[in-house]
Amino acid sequence: MTKIIDLSQGTTEVYAGNYSSFAEKKKQVWAARIKAYEKQQAEIRHQEEVIEKLRSFNREKSIKRAESREKVLSKIDRLEKPVEEDADMHLVLTPNVRSGTDVLSVRGLRKSFGSRVLFDGAELEIRRGNRVCLIGDNGTGKSTFLKLLTEQLAPDAGEIRYGANVYIGYYDQEHQELSDEKSVFDELHDAYPAMDNTAIRNMLAAFLFTGDDVFKRVGDLSGGEKARLALSKLMLSEANFLILDEPTNHLDMTSREILENALASYEGTVLTVSHDRFFINAVATDILELYRNRFIFYPGNYEYYLEKADAYRRRYAPEEENAAARNVQGALDWQQQKNEQARKRKLENEQKKLEDRITELEARIGALDEELLDPAIATDAEKLGAIAAEKGALERRLEEAYEAWEAAVSS
Repeated sequence: MTKIIDLSQGTTEVYAGNYSSFAEKKKQVWAARIKAYEKQQAEIRHQEEVIEKLRSFNREKSIKRAESREKVLSKIDRLEKPVEEDADMHLVLTPNVRSGTDVLSVRGLRKSFGSRVLFDGAELEIRRGNRVCLIGDNGTGKSTFLKLLTEQLAPDAGEIRYGANVYIGYYDQEHQELSDEKSVFDELHDAYPAMDNTAIRNMLAAFLFTGDDVFKRVGDLSGGEKARLALSKLMLSEANFLILDEPTNHLDMTSREILENALASYEGTVLTVSHDRFFINAVATDILELYRNRFIFYPGNYEYYLEKADAYRRRYAPEEENAAARNVQGALDWQQQKNEQARKRKLENEQKKLEDRITELEARIGALDEELLDPAIATDAEKLGAIAAEKGALERRLEEAYEAWEAAVSS
């Protein structure tokens, strides 16, 4: 085999090479399309914010500038969000047992490995129905926290308490709950013997195991296939509190969307670690950030987190006087964050000053327009000339101010 012809989404694409080469190239193409889509969406949101601000000035010149930007925005050839068409399966997850309102309570949690402290005095509350995404830099202890919750590790100090009727379903990246010697079918059948063969096959089909795929040996599956099998097994459990460690790693786009849709309509509670922004935006109702050995809870989606991160960090995880506990790299990273925050504050101050300047100039130009309409000076050529000259100078300054403001908001 030297060539693969891919028919999807109404288009035909030709890939040179065998199937393995095709699969890798298609993955790269999809990743590039996702990146382009995300970049364009960010630019569209930015332009919409600028247009809204220009309109808020409520002046003729600013409205014209807003309309000009709107025309440019309307002509953008908007990219469609990349999707795959392999399957049209939908999972609806409804726990058999409803948990109490308080699902998880963490008090004074501490965990360290030698001199490296991951959590120190961490506090957290999760309630029924929350779909919480845990985020944080690599190495901060996100997976360790999940292992503490599932009693794979013990905390050094503090308390982890679950509410009434809470049943945990755990998904880990290593898929330790799978048996390499079993077949895909037997992995589910042995775990849920009361299920008939049709129900098991339907669940496996939802995660793209069809035909003879169900008889594959688990040990022979790829990383992505094991991920799909582990998730299908989890979905059949009676858990009402799902704890997921990077569930979209290795998943193809179809499986990812199946999982996103299932979790978005899930009636139980979810705590997941993820770096996948699309997954987070599709699933999370709340964001939990692991920052400076503490948990910061953001009662909103990922966009809310991006908007509030600086303020929340200053309030809930202030920099301590004694920084000796942080390693050198951590200190450098923090300094970089401080520099970036200072840069953003400087830009915000500059924008505010320019906005105030624009308002002042618009007001003065408006006042001059009123003077020009005053019958008392209609025959005073000298006065009219002075007003016209001042207005011309102010309009030039106003144009410069608008250009400076638009440059600042684009930085």
